[in-house]
Amino acid sequence: MQIVAQIVFLIALVVGVSFFVRNIKRMLRNIKLGKNIDRSDNPSERWSKTLRIAFGQSKMVRKPVSGFLHVIVYLGFIIINIEVLEIIIDGLFGTHRVLSFMGGFYNALIGIFEVLALLVFIGVIIFWIRRNVLNIYRFLSRELKGWPKNDANYILYFEMVLMTLFLVMNAADYQLQLNGAAHYAHEGGIIGGFPISQFIAPVFEGVSNSTLIIIERAAWWLHILGILFFLNYLYYSKHLHILLAFPNVYFSKLKPKGEMDNLEAVKNEVALMMDPDADPFAAPAEGEEEGEPEKFGASDVMDLNQVQLLNSYTCTECGRCTAECPANQTGKKLSPRKIMMDTRDRLEEVGENINKNGKFEDDGKQLLDDYILREELWACTTCNACVEACPVGIDPLSIILDMRRYLVMEQSAAPNELAVSLTNIENNGAPWPYNQMDRLNWAEEN
Repeated sequence: MQIVAQIVFLIALVVGVSFFVRNIKRMLRNIKLGKNIDRSDNPSERWSKTLRIAFGQSKMVRKPVSGFLHVIVYLGFIIINIEVLEIIIDGLFGTHRVLSFMGGFYNALIGIFEVLALLVFIGVIIFWIRRNVLNIYRFLSRELKGWPKNDANYILYFEMVLMTLFLVMNAADYQLQLNGAAHYAHEGGIIGGFPISQFIAPVFEGVSNSTLIIIERAAWWLHILGILFFLNYLYYSKHLHILLAFPNVYFSKLKPKGEMDNLEAVKNEVALMMDPDADPFAAPAEGEEEGEPEKFGASDVMDLNQVQLLNSYTCTECGRCTAECPANQTGKKLSPRKIMMDTRDRLEEVGENINKNGKFEDDGKQLLDDYILREELWACTTCNACVEACPVGIDPLSIILDMRRYLVMEQSAAPNELAVSLTNIENNGAPWPYNQMDRLNWAEEN
């Protein structure tokens, strides 16, 4: 019977890990649909930023209540899952608490795991109340209706179930040790520090060992299968940031937030215009082929760069960006969070298209207009508040600017006020409709 359990465990582990690897490969393929961008500069500064923001959660704690709770859940969930290593060994080799030979250190670990499990459980309940009862503004936006709202709640329920199973498993194990059950009793006495589950164990007093073993094994199996399920659910959930926050922060922009990137094609054209020796009508050099003109800006996800697409997968939909957005606060449609969610949704749609056809087949859709409205793009004040607010280094503004560039440079579709200003800059060297020679006339007026 034991060998059957080991085989079943091995199959579950292989299937769970294989499905996870498949999804991660698909995600990486989707990200690589974007344009290459070099973010390999200043590695020491990038590592420092990653340690400070991704590992240290420095931007999360700017909001003390939610920040502190997030740190508790984050640390608790990560540390508790160290125990998964022991579960995997036990499952593959048919052992039970194989690491208990570490004695007092093992007892201390189990004790820490249990305290953290309780704190995670409490933190998750508070998160649920904040999200569903307190009507906090950033959780009420239109983009959080339906699946996004349900997804956030599913994760909270799942974490509560996993923590409960962990404590029930330990409580049943503890009672079995007290009862001296075979395979659970140890010569050195009771193993594991059970500071929380020992208070659950009295529920099992008087229960037969055979029933206790069923309870302990059921909790053990549901716990590990739940973790494998959760691992694969991440890809379909906003909680993919658990994995992607670290590379996302590492590859985030180091330049000043107000500094805009220049389009390489435009720079080359300007350099050609400014070079007195350049012949704009010269044939391409030998070995160089004149390809299609580069597209200015972005109208679909393939026009964005790979870091922007990574940003879309990393977004945790917390809404801190939208809560800080002055355009959103004044009732305009723009929500930086929605920009990232729309980008991810379109990227997933493109990925499914590739899965179905082997390559991308034109589906008559694009990110612009079908997902992100022009009204949203032009509502942005480019203040960078959303970039500053994001706890994992996401840059919604860069996507907005690239899509604006497409509208202006490819479609000549700027709003009238902007079009007039651009024309004045071209003709007068300033956004005002006055000749350069007349600009100081106001100073002579009485």
